Amino acid sequence: MRHRCRTPQLNMPADRRKALLRSLTTSLLREGRITTTKARAKALRATADKMIGLAKDGSLAARRQALGYVYDKQLVHALFEQVPERYSDREGGYTRILRTVSRRGDGAEMAIIELV
Repeated sequence: MRHRCRTPQLNMPADRRKALLRSLTTSLLREGRITTTKARAKALRATADKMIGLAKDGSLAARRQALGYVYDKQLVHALFEQVPERYSDREGGYTRILRTVSRRGDGAEMAIIELV
């Protein structure tokens, strides 16, 4: 049973799923906008919002948590410098998901996820 399990399984084992979400989060924070499937974008939204929340906090413990999750060390330092002034008036909802056309090969629903 998966009752009350919030993280979508994305049809892969836990270690692959966690690595995928880490790499997607790193790419989103670096690029600002990425194209992926709709299910992956919805799963990515929670982790990306958490990383931005840690950057808004700005404490040493938050920085260490972000360094343990995001693959790029320089990206984390840039994130902690830029985020507090960019999202100071927002309480949440730092990402936006825009649906696009279905993928041609298998018909998967595609989406663009971007930082607001």
